[in-house]
Amino acid sequence: MRLGALLPHLGDTDPIELATDAEGWGYDSVWLGELWGRNSVVTLTEIACHTEEIGIGTAITNVYSRSPATLAMTAATLDDAADGRFTLGVGTSTEKAIEDLHGMDFARPVRRAHEAIELLQRFTSGESDRVRYDGEIFSVADFPPIEADVPIYHAALGPANRRVVGRLCDGWLPHNVPFLDLDDAFEGIATAARERGRDPEAITVAPYVPAAASEDPDEAERAVRGHVAYYVGSAAGYRNAVGSRFPEASEAIASAWNQGDREAAAEAVTEEMVAALGVCGTPAEARAQLEALYEETIVDYPLVIVPQQAADDLAAGTLEALAPLATEG
Repeated sequence: MRLGALLPHLGDTDPIELATDAEGWGYDSVWLGELWGRNSVVTLTEIACHTEEIGIGTAITNVYSRSPATLAMTAATLDDAADGRFTLGVGTSTEKAIEDLHGMDFARPVRRAHEAIELLQRFTSGESDRVRYDGEIFSVADFPPIEADVPIYHAALGPANRRVVGRLCDGWLPHNVPFLDLDDAFEGIATAARERGRDPEAITVAPYVPAAASEDPDEAERAVRGHVAYYVGSAAGYRNAVGSRFPEASEAIASAWNQGDREAAAEAVTEEMVAALGVCGTPAEARAQLEALYEETIVDYPLVIVPQQAADDLAAGTLEALAPLATEG
């Protein structure tokens, strides 16, 4: 089982130190999100300079705040700094982040993702012809491509966005899609891939796996509950993904969250939701759940993410407990 670690990007935990530890623990890759507070590209560049073999990736950078050309230059430069170890994970992010933080219109997210990824591929193709593109959102002309063999993963949730993965991408980064629904959700990706003459088997399924391991299993479960409550409560896309299997609980969580009662929102997360959306418990229990996820679903490449709300307390211990070398031991 290949295993990635999604590092905390806020709090007191040092992502550089944690990344070097993850390399020693046998992780295949480390990834950084980018919402607010820390620039993932700068941090990943520093990680690349402090590590030797571990892969690095963005999970995710959004397709609004950086243009496709900027994303292409970023990917090529960071891949060079990392000696070919970089994977570019992109997504649309959320209406809240794009409009209230970046001050941009969260317009046509699926179309924007499609065109941004398509342009990224052309900009990094290394071909001799200059890039010309006349899309519904982006139009570019008369610039030569750069050469960068960087895999592109997309964090698509809804069916239309998942088709973008099938048409264009090397990997899929689902987040808050219940694990038992991943196989069915991938069918739309597979269909879109075959329509483009692509092999669906070549598309890596790399979901975020919220994880918490502690000798106090209640502490671990609270961490995953808080993670689920945050995402279900704060963004419609995540709420819809979770609500496809847990509609009543998702509505209860969102209602409590929107009233500002974070504790009640976390309490509304059921045990079934915790089991369907994360792994938690003692180190042995969490490892067993992670192994079952890999063996019993379509998942190729789990990306372990310690809930941000508990990252400072549980990050290092959880990542060490779930590490490939620990599992082998």
